[in-house]
Amino acid sequence: MNQQKIRYLKHEEVNTDKWDHCLENAPNALIYGQSWYLDKICDRWDALVLGDYRYVMPLTYRKKLGISYLYQPLYCQQLGIFPTPTKEISQQFLELLSKHFSFAEINLNSMQLPVSGVGTYAERSNLLLWLSDAYETIAGNYSKHTRRKLKKAHKQQLSLVKSISGEEFMRFKKQHLKVRVKASELNSLRNVLAFALTRSLGQIYGVYSESNQLCAAAFFIRNKQRVTFLNAVSSPEGKESQAMYFLIDQFIAENAEKDYLLDFEGSMVPGVARLYLGFGASPEKYHQFKFNNLPWWIKWLKR
Repeated sequence: MNQQKIRYLKHEEVNTDKWDHCLENAPNALIYGQSWYLDKICDRWDALVLGDYRYVMPLTYRKKLGISYLYQPLYCQQLGIFPTPTKEISQQFLELLSKHFSFAEINLNSMQLPVSGVGTYAERSNLLLWLSDAYETIAGNYSKHTRRKLKKAHKQQLSLVKSISGEEFMRFKKQHLKVRVKASELNSLRNVLAFALTRSLGQIYGVYSESNQLCAAAFFIRNKQRVTFLNAVSSPEGKESQAMYFLIDQFIAENAEKDYLLDFEGSMVPGVARLYLGFGASPEKYHQFKFNNLPWWIKWLKR
């Protein structure tokens, strides 16, 4: 396959109808790769396209000191090439990146395997749970730790609401942020929420305490069979009452025996990973791809 057939397209040159059609039919399709989602979560993105949108790769980039570099946006776990590329196609796409960018640190999707001689790779872990079995079967695989947490939660007189608004979620999130998040990044999440909720692609679950205070909330977004646990937050009261365990268990109970794949988005943080693994989730490996061709006078900044 001739490398010349891969075109670099500026954002305004991308045919979003053909782009989304490619994603719709890709076995490795992810919500993150859809054109509307990319528009919401990053300031700008260009693309590599092979043929008549036979294969596509979004390029999420920024500029600093006049230098363009690829980065992984927040609220976007995996991107890379869609549909699932051969190693030859993957190599040609990745080799082209270094001609347009001086630095890259991006996550490829789980079905895009590493290729030799192009950049470096670091293995990362996602966590997935099929919901096609009966609830009793799924719950039978919960860890002892998770069962203890749920037992405590059920003693707290918690209640579940499935119609939390995007604005209520964002207010609650800002109130209980543990780490500093840029206003622009919060705005990206708000935009995703608004778009997904108005088009019935997403739903926000909330847990209320016995005193009718919101103490945990989670946003789920669906793309075909895959339902992604995109963002969640708990108040101190919610953490104490194990409200997030209660919320996830309720979501599983309501969606059991459906042909859904619950994507927890995994975590490299052991405590968070333990939460998801406790519900019987299985690991899915994907790779972070990186190269650094920055000039010597700036290279140390990106070490």
